[in-house]
Order: sequence, then structure tokens, then C-alpha cells
Amino acid sequence: MGCFFCSGGDSSTKRSPKNNNNRKNNIQNHQSHPSSDKSKSAPQVKKDNGHEANQPSVVADECEDKSKPATTTNKKVSNKTKARTFTFAQLVTATNNFKAAYFLGEGGFGKVYKGKLADSDQIVAIKQLDPDGGQGIREFVVEVLTLSMADHPNLVKLIGYCAEAEQRLLVYEYMPLGSLEDHLHALRPNRKRLDWNARMKIAAGAARGLEYLHDKMNPPVIYRDLKCSNILLDEEYHPKLSDFGLAKVGPLGDKTHVSTRVMGTYGYCAPDYAMTGQLTFKSDIYSFGVVLLELITGRKAIDNTKAAAEQNLVTWARPLFKDRKKFPQMADPVLEGQYPIRGLYQALAISAMCLQELPNMRPLVADVVTALNYLASQKYDPITHPVQKPWRGSRKSRSNNENPTPDKGDE
Repeated sequence: MGCFFCSGGDSSTKRSPKNNNNRKNNIQNHQSHPSSDKSKSAPQVKKDNGHEANQPSVVADECEDKSKPATTTNKKVSNKTKARTFTFAQLVTATNNFKAAYFLGEGGFGKVYKGKLADSDQIVAIKQLDPDGGQGIREFVVEVLTLSMADHPNLVKLIGYCAEAEQRLLVYEYMPLGSLEDHLHALRPNRKRLDWNARMKIAAGAARGLEYLHDKMNPPVIYRDLKCSNILLDEEYHPKLSDFGLAKVGPLGDKTHVSTRVMGTYGYCAPDYAMTGQLTFKSDIYSFGVVLLELITGRKAIDNTKAAAEQNLVTWARPLFKDRKKFPQMADPVLEGQYPIRGLYQALAISAMCLQELPNMRPLVADVVTALNYLASQKYDPITHPVQKPWRGSRKSRSNNENPTPDKGDE
């Protein structure tokens, strides 16, 4: 397989593309040989709105104080953002009083509705934060400020917000195909399955969005909540990162990390961050490795419906990473063999390096982008390229990750 250019250098400082080029190393061996997985011993990752000591933040500390009046939040947001302000009445009209038929979904911070702005007829997505929820003002302000400072085609666009009395709402561009999670794990009979080309396009686009946060925003931002449900798709399957309530300004100068309370989603959280609370840019790289592995395998990061040994995706994948003859076992059965075998090997190699347990062994995001841009440019056509044949072997051997025998031509 082709080589993947990556660096195991420290990600603690701001990196420019020029510096990245100087630090790239040609890694010939793509296999990962990590120590035993620590995910089971890691504490349950939870979202906590408590004060995080000794850390830089996208907003001032007083934004975390829920005792501040709403006018404080309004002033702080309006002074630092070009996002449009809406009245609550305008958004009630846009959603027809939050009609059930307009409901799109529900996340950790509240419900999302489809809406239509009366003054422009623009279709938008409106997220209404739960006023009684554990998350609130801080996440709201962080998301407004982060997206207002950002400008990239792979980040969802913030149209505006409403901070009126107890109401907190965010207005985004509407993404008609929903989330990546919907297409990977909640496939409906009338929904087109993601083919190999679409998966690599989504992976490359998500990586470019992450690269923008890490290397091009000033100050640089650690996303901290990269997962399939936060990757939204437009009508052309163009991916955009969304939901920036947990974003943190990354370490600056000679600092190596940001010390925070552990926040995020179990299954995507880097083991080093979960165990120590030390957040680095490489924490996002681990999360991206999980997302890429989901794209390749079609499996969930955590799936409690599977046997105990297969519930954690990374734990299941680690022994398979060590033997490339087993790589075809990891391809999503939904693909029905319609994928390039070399592309599969290369994509799994990228994922394996992102999932290294030691943070400094994970690649820089710029190197991940380079590799995935290449893979996305190599279009697979099942008519002109061979379809990979299914594995022979007993159902028991496949479920236990033993050594099923591939048909000739699979390698």
C-alpha cells in the first residue's frame, strides 16, 4: 500500500502549513501495535457545566456564571459577533410555533426544528436549548462566538441567534441530508446507502474542517466533540462540522495542553484525555480516527447490542489492525464488496495511526488531510474495478475474529 505521511511531533503549539511540511516523516509501516486498550478503565465521559480551572476559553469566565442576567449574555455575544440577532417571536413564526411536523431531532442541548425565515424565505435549522437542561449559557455563547469567528466550507454556518429572557436559540444553515450518523447507523429503506466514494469524500471534508480549527483559526480551537452525529451533510454529501458548545481554545506558546474537566462523548474520547483531563489537539485526532473507522466498518463507536468483545469499536479493531490479511473483515458489509482493496488498506492505516494510545504518536491534522484528499480523489467504479468477494469461513470464525480464508484476489 502507499505510504502515509505523518508526524508524531508535539501538537501543543500553533502550527502553520509551512511548519507542518518541515515536520512530516514518511511512515512506511502503517500497522499500529498499541498496548492493551484503556477505554474500559477510563471514567465515563460526561458533559459537565462546572467551572474549568486553569484553562483558556473562547469566552470570558463570567459567561459560565448562570446567575448573570440575560442582558449580560446578550451584550457579550453582540459585542463579538456579526451573527444576526432574532427575536423569539420571529423564530416562533419560522417554525409555526415549533410544530411537531418541523421537528428534526434532539441532541444533548435541546431540540432542533426546520424553519423558514419570513423576511427572506430562507430554510434554516433552529436549535432551541432546553432552559431546564444541565448545559446552558456557556455552551450557547461559546458556539455563537466560535462559529462567528469561523469561515470555512466544512463548518456549518451560523445564521444568527436569539437570547431573549430565558430563551436561547441558534439558527443555522439547513443541511438537508441530516447527520452522518443517520446514514451510517439509522439507514431507512428509502435512504441511499453511502458508497465508498461518498465515505471518503465525507472523511476528507471533515478532516479539512478540523484542520481549519487547529491550524487556521486564531486562536486555534480544539473541537472536543467530534462524532458522527455532529457531522452534517448537504444535498451533495458535502460534510460540515457542527455543535461547538464544547470547543476550547487550544494551548498557546510553550504550553503543552489545556487542563479541563473531561467532557465529550464516550467512545470518541481519547484515552489520555479521559484519564488525565489534559486536552490537546491530538485529542481531536483520536476522535477523528474513531469517526473514520465508523465510516469504513459501518459499526458504531459503542454498540451495546453486540457481544461484549465487540461493543467498543476501537477495542474490536485493535487486534485486526495488526494483520492486514484481516483488513477485508473490517469493511462495512453494506458496501457488498464495492470498494478498492488498496484504498481500504490505506484508510484503515490512517485510522490506526489516529487511534494510537500515545498522543505524540498520532499524526498532525494536516497530514491526515493530505492522505484523505488523495484517497477521495481516487474514484472507485464497481463497473471497471473488481468487486471484492465475500469471505469464506464459518459464521463462528467471523464473529470471533479468527482467521477466515479470503477468496483469492482479495489481497
